[in-house]
Amino acid sequence: MVVTKSPQIVRKSAPKVPDYLIHEVMDGKPIYYRGYKEVLNGTKTFAEIMGSSTLQSLIITHLIILLGRKVDEEKYTLLSSETGIHLNKYNNLAGDILIFENSVLPIEAIDEHYAIVPPKVAIEVDINIEAPGLEIDSYIFNKTQKLLNFGVEKVIWITTKSKKVTVATRNEDWQVKDWNKDIEVFDGIIFNIGEYLRKKGSPFA
Repeated sequence: MVVTKSPQIVRKSAPKVPDYLIHEVMDGKPIYYRGYKEVLNGTKTFAEIMGSSTLQSLIITHLIILLGRKVDEEKYTLLSSETGIHLNKYNNLAGDILIFENSVLPIEAIDEHYAIVPPKVAIEVDINIEAPGLEIDSYIFNKTQKLLNFGVEKVIWITTKSKKVTVATRNEDWQVKDWNKDIEVFDGIIFNIGEYLRKKGSPFA
C-alpha cells in the first residue's frame, strides 16, 4: 500500500511595512501613506508617493503666508510640514498646519520630538493616507474627535475634490461649508479658499 502525502499549502505572509511608510498611528494601528503598496511591490519609489498635489501645496502655502502675516508671534507659534502630535502611546497624529499658544508650547519645548501638547487650531488640506479596511469618512471623524478630546479648540479640514471646508469645535456642532465662504480661524482671522483661487485665475475656484 502506497501512502501519498497531501501537498502542503505554503501561505506567504504579507510583507512587513517599514516605518517610513507610516504616516500616523491611530488606536495603535498604523496608517500608511497613500501608495505604500506600490512602494512595497517596487512599482513606485517612496519619493513618488510623498509629494502633495500642486493644488494642495498652493492652498497650504497660501494659508501659511496669510496666517504668518496675521498671527501675533508674541502669543502664537505656527508650525507646518506634517508636524507630529503625540496624544498617547496609541496615537501619533500629524497636522498640515498647527497653531500653538506660546504659553502652551514655549520655544524651549520645540525640539526633535513630536509635540505633546495640543495646538489651539489644527488645519488639514486633503488626505494622503490609506490602510486596510480604512474608510476615509471614519478616519476624518476619528482623527478630528481625537484632536478635540486632546484639547484642540478648532479643527479645520479643506477638501479640494468636494470644495468643502469642515469646521469642528468642542463646544459647537460641526459645520460643513462651501469653500467660497469665509472661514474664521480665530480672533477675526479669515480665509476664503474659493475667493483666493479666483483671484489667482485657478480653474479649480
